[in-house]
Amino acid sequence: MGSGVRQKYGTLEAAVKNLPNFTRVTLPDMTDALGPRPQSLMLNFLGLHVLGRDVAVYSGSVIDVFARIGVSEEAARSTLTRMAGRGLLTRHRSGRKVYFGLTDRSAEVLADGRRRIWDTGAVNDDPGREWTLVGFSLPDNRRGDRHDLRTQLGWAGFGLLQNGLWIAAGERDVTAIVDRLGLGDHVTVMTARPSGRTEAADLVRKAFDTATIAARYSAFLDTWDTPDPRQEAPDDLARQLLLHTDWLQAVRQDPHLPARLLPADWPAIRAQNLFRRLDTDFRVEAAELAAGILDEIPDR
Repeated sequence: MGSGVRQKYGTLEAAVKNLPNFTRVTLPDMTDALGPRPQSLMLNFLGLHVLGRDVAVYSGSVIDVFARIGVSEEAARSTLTRMAGRGLLTRHRSGRKVYFGLTDRSAEVLADGRRRIWDTGAVNDDPGREWTLVGFSLPDNRRGDRHDLRTQLGWAGFGLLQNGLWIAAGERDVTAIVDRLGLGDHVTVMTARPSGRTEAADLVRKAFDTATIAARYSAFLDTWDTPDPRQEAPDDLARQLLLHTDWLQAVRQDPHLPARLLPADWPAIRAQNLFRRLDTDFRVEAAELAAGILDEIPDR
């Protein structure tokens, strides 16, 4: 942990003693009601076909790919421009063509997404004996920092257990979050185990909106668990991009709770198996089509 973050070990019962007002947190839903946003699609496209290859891709070929999934040239071009302006993409000119590559920052974001999909996954087989707790108290003149910390903790898999106390399954390192916000002197981090009258299942019920989490996986299954999913997409390149975008939206907003604390019919299990099967089905044709469409130059 960072030098200003206090790390302790104890029981959950001791940690939560004298902290009133149980509150449930609902994880933020970042999915547009009309479908994935162009930037979500763009990040998934870059993660699938650019990450780790040290290449930059011609904007026109990216536009061609996005036309396959119904994204207009204007929307695709403006998304590339905005992402470059935010430091997520590099821009290279070769003749009259403009090529876009990854920055260190975007490569880090995409690598995290890849880990979420393939390493972390949607199913947590950990027994759930240990939990990470984050407590903080910030004055009213730091409301902005308080909001940013809560948002970052939510995306890191934490739920609000009680007023000022957030909890996540397993051991989580929040050093980067705390240091980035400059809040080391205001935050206490501990690892703890349930004790006495506190059951792990109670922590899940109080701190996490499992109905909303399950609904995201059920929506994924409704879309993709059909004999011929996404028939409107012209080919497997388009289907692969839509599949990964939908799946990453679900797993990024999943706090990765231990499976033993969730219902036996938890939809993430079936959804993950389906995602991996469809990814295998789409991968070969998608790679062949991308190789034929994408105009690339070395990204130096």
